[in-house]
Formats: sequence, structure tokens, C-alpha cells
Amino acid sequence: MSGDKPRRVRGQAQEPDEAAQVEAYLRAHPGFLAERPSLYRTLLPPRRVHGERLADHMAAMLEAERARGAELRATLEELVAHGRHNAANQARAHKAVLALMAARSAAEALDIIVQDWPDLLGLDVVSVCAEGRAVLGARPLARGTIARLLPNGSPFALRSRATDQEALYGEAAALVASDALARLTLASGGEALLACGSRDPGHFEARQATDLVSFLAAAAAVALGRG
Repeated sequence: MSGDKPRRVRGQAQEPDEAAQVEAYLRAHPGFLAERPSLYRTLLPPRRVHGERLADHMAAMLEAERARGAELRATLEELVAHGRHNAANQARAHKAVLALMAARSAAEALDIIVQDWPDLLGLDVVSVCAEGRAVLGARPLARGTIARLLPNGSPFALRSRATDQEALYGEAAALVASDALARLTLASGGEALLACGSRDPGHFEARQATDLVSFLAAAAAVALGRG
């Protein structure tokens, strides 16, 4: 009959009007975009401003871009500050190794590391620890301590929360919140450790590079191996 409504063919789905659905949803939820300002970065602004609501829409998009720009500037400033910090640490490490080169014996090298390196490196305490008699005059450690602190033969550990402070730093233990540990590869083959401690909990952390610690440990191992 001519008055009958057209029937949908079974299995043939009608195409949804997505634009109409989106528009209906936004009309029903007028605060949707205001609660999700990051979406403005993906939207195209209207070509012309007609009325207060469109002006607000464009202002929101501009504000989202300003926020993004501020975030990028903050990230850039952080990177620059990090680079300056690394450069300062490299200069400190070079001065510490130059001072160590003046040592004429292992005993003098140990004195320079323990007494001079804290100031030169901007730390609170630097200690040389050894198991047995691997390094004469070093702070003694119980057998197996280094393997426990540096498991699986690891050469380094940068720790934001130090442990074993009494064993590693003795009377200066209370000054250490974070530290860097480096295994010393001695010509004698003994087990020894360079421990660098700071009262700042964030001075050392696992994400940091270990190149400077490696450099200092290598220089210390050579100097402490002298006769």
C-alpha cells in the first residue's frame, strides 16, 4: 500500500548520523569541553566569531595552547638546568681526580679520597671500604657485604635511600640519606668499595647516569693499587 512505511531490509543496518549524535550529546552535556581542555588542541576554531559563545570557544582553544606552551617552556628550562648541573659535576670530578694524581702512595691516595674528595665533589662523606685486607686503612666490611650491596656483579648502585650507613660511613653515618656505591677493581683482586654519601635524599637516584661514578672509581682503584 502507498501509505505503508518503507520496511528495513533484514541485515541492512542504517548509517548512523554521527555528527547529529555528537551535537546532541554536547547539547545535553554543555560542560563536556570545559572539563576536558586538552581536547581544544585537536579542534579547528571557527572562521569567524559570531556571538559570545563562539568567542569563548576560541578563547578556550587559545588558553589550551598557552598552557601547552608554558609546559614546553618549563620542560626546556628543566633540561637546561640539568645540563648545567651535569657540567658542574664533571668539573668537580676532574678536580677530584687531579688532586688524586698528586698522591705518591696508596696511603696518600686514601687520605685524599676520604678527606679531600667530599669538599671537591660537593658531598658530605666519601669512604673507601674493603673486605679483608684488600686496601690497607680502608673501612673494614664483613665478607659478602659488597656482593649483597652490588648483587650479580653490578659495578654501581645509585641509591636514593641509603642503607648500611654504619658499616659504610662509620661516625658520619647520620649525614647520609642517599649515596653512590662503586666496586673498585683492584690489581690485587681484592673486594673494595667506593662509597659517596649525601645528606640530600635526592642527590643520587637510580635514573642518573653512572659515567662520573665510573670515572672516579677507576681513578681511585689505580691510586689505591700503588705500592
